[in-house]
Amino acid sequence: MKSIKLAKPVTDLKATSPENPGNRNIVLLVITTPTFLIPFMASAVTIALPAISQQFNMDVITLGWVTTAYILTSTCLLVPFGKLADMYGRRTLFILGAVVFMLGSLLSALSVSGAMLLVSRAIQGVGGAAVFATAIAILTAVFPPEQRGRVLGINTAAIYLGLSMGPLLGGWLTKHAGWESIFTITAGLSLLSTIGALWKLNKEPVEATREKFDFTGSAVYALALVLIMYGVSRLPESRALWLIGGGTVVTIFFIWWETRIAYPVMNIDLFRKNRGFAFSNLAALVNYSGTFAVSFLLSLYLQYARGLDAEKAGLVLISSPVMQAVFSPLFGRLSDRIEPRILSSVGMAFTALGIGLLAFITQNTSLVYIIICLALLGFGFALFSSPNTNAVMSSVERRQYGVASATLATMRQLGMMVSMGIVWAVFSVVIGRVKITPEYYPALVKSVRIAFLVSAVLCAGAIFASLARGNIHVSSKKQTNVTKT
Repeated sequence: MKSIKLAKPVTDLKATSPENPGNRNIVLLVITTPTFLIPFMASAVTIALPAISQQFNMDVITLGWVTTAYILTSTCLLVPFGKLADMYGRRTLFILGAVVFMLGSLLSALSVSGAMLLVSRAIQGVGGAAVFATAIAILTAVFPPEQRGRVLGINTAAIYLGLSMGPLLGGWLTKHAGWESIFTITAGLSLLSTIGALWKLNKEPVEATREKFDFTGSAVYALALVLIMYGVSRLPESRALWLIGGGTVVTIFFIWWETRIAYPVMNIDLFRKNRGFAFSNLAALVNYSGTFAVSFLLSLYLQYARGLDAEKAGLVLISSPVMQAVFSPLFGRLSDRIEPRILSSVGMAFTALGIGLLAFITQNTSLVYIIICLALLGFGFALFSSPNTNAVMSSVERRQYGVASATLATMRQLGMMVSMGIVWAVFSVVIGRVKITPEYYPALVKSVRIAFLVSAVLCAGAIFASLARGNIHVSSKKQTNVTKT
């Protein structure tokens, strides 16, 4: 009986049995809905940044915090939330996250100042962290290994579908109903997804109830991230180096602390002793470091330097996430049969090519050229992301699903922060803390090109991290044979 309980998936046995696979698909729908909404909101806000800047009179660095306030908060909380999910239940944390994200969306829509908007975005980050720390873990627990790549591919496609609809619908809403409508719609849909989760997600057995939560490690981890990112945002000021250096020291202390306690919030041994897990997460980190700021940069470039309105700029930007949404399920399914390291490495090569070509844009570059570059980037990202997620989740034991899911999400968020950090550093040196006006358009284009060049180099480097992970399917088969023996 004990072995049966340990193998029990996230929902009740009847709901996920081979005889009743339909309920698995309902769980997939419930989990996928908020994972669609969160990136939808993120990409829609990106296209609305110029309108937000005009209303609240924000300079280009402060404007970057509209995006980063969400990313930084969620990054600080992803790993602690993943640990709490393994200790107290993924369903509970998932639902709480959906509720908090809904409240943060509503407060963002009601913001009357830039400061209130930034705080509201941070609240959204708390909810988003709880959702993304548990979503992949729930799906991995519910579906059998032979269907894992397909399901994770569908979930990834939902993320990219949100990213693709965000610029298009966000641009239309910004133009015709104001940027606040983006948050209002997101709040309403979040409420519906929360009701669905309460209705269809059943309680699961908790597999880490005897462990203690590492409050010290969680606090030190958050402090390190805040110091580093705030320091990057203050470049090229001298105190920025002190903040970044302090964050680095705190990070070293965090690693030391985590290796010396019985129940760490982040299991460092997963990185030291699990090659597939370590290099798959490293590949994700470098990949997002090179790709996340593309939409932010092109949104400013298209609306300022090229004079497009938000709606037309959104039409250009959807070319990348549309490719991701179309191809992610296919490549996720392929990763059940073909080694993820091969698929992901080829995907990173396409991504590096797409961003590298964007480094050559000028103020008069054809929009068709930009769309082709974005399509290459989107195809490569789809080829990378789903197989890489499958590799991460297949490299750990069931009791570590929550931490693995949260760690992968953390690598994604850290990559986003590094990507925005690159933008901040380049903008600070080339433009400075100014509001973008016509006399700064040439400097803006120069900054965009430099940022794209750095990003292309990072993506090229991620190819080697992806290749170094080893063969996941061979390891999984060996682990299965050992378990049977």
